[in-house]
Amino acid sequence: MLLNGIKVGLAITGSFCTFDTILVEIERLVEEGADVYPIMSYNASSFDTRFGLAEDWKNRIVELTGKDIIETIQDAEGIGPKNYLDIIVVAPCTGNTLAKLANAITDTPVCMAFKAHLRNNKPAIVAISTNDGLSGNAKNIGVLLDKKNVYFVPFGQDDAINKINSLIAHYDMIVPTIIEALKDKQIQPLLV
Repeated sequence: MLLNGIKVGLAITGSFCTFDTILVEIERLVEEGADVYPIMSYNASSFDTRFGLAEDWKNRIVELTGKDIIETIQDAEGIGPKNYLDIIVVAPCTGNTLAKLANAITDTPVCMAFKAHLRNNKPAIVAISTNDGLSGNAKNIGVLLDKKNVYFVPFGQDDAINKINSLIAHYDMIVPTIIEALKDKQIQPLLV
C-alpha cells in the first residue's frame, strides 16, 4: 500500500461532470491505505445537477471514506490548529475555486481547508477542472505554481478542438502526485 497511514484531505468542488471519476479516485486512495477526510464546497454538497443528486454523492463519499464530510467553514478552519492532515488534494478544482485559492479568498469550506492546511507548511495539491484554464484562469495557475507547498496533478486540454481553453487534471495521477508532493517534489511531466 503506497499511502499506508497517510491522512489525506480530499476537497471536492463543483465540477459535477467529474464526480464519478473522483469516486474512483477516493476508492483508489482508500485501497492504497490512505485515511481520507472528505471536504466539500457549498455548491458541491448542495446542488442537484444532471449528473446526480447532492445527497446521493455525499452518501457515497461517506460510505467510501467512513468519515463525515466537512461542509462548513467553521469545521474546515480546525484543520489548521489541529494539524491532523498530511496532505490536502482539491479534486476537482474548478476555475472559481482556483481563482480563490490563488488570491487567498476563504469563503467556502474547501478554500478554508486549503488555507488552514497550508499554515502547517505541508503539501497541498490542485487537480484542475476548468473551462477557462488557458484564458481567464491561466494567471491563477501561474500564481499557484509559484506558491510554496502547492503542487498540481498533471493536466492537459480535455477537448482542444471544441473547448480550446479548457483544462482537466489526469485524475488517475492523484496517487503518484501525492507520493511526490510528500517528498516536496512536483510530479513531472506536469503538462500531458
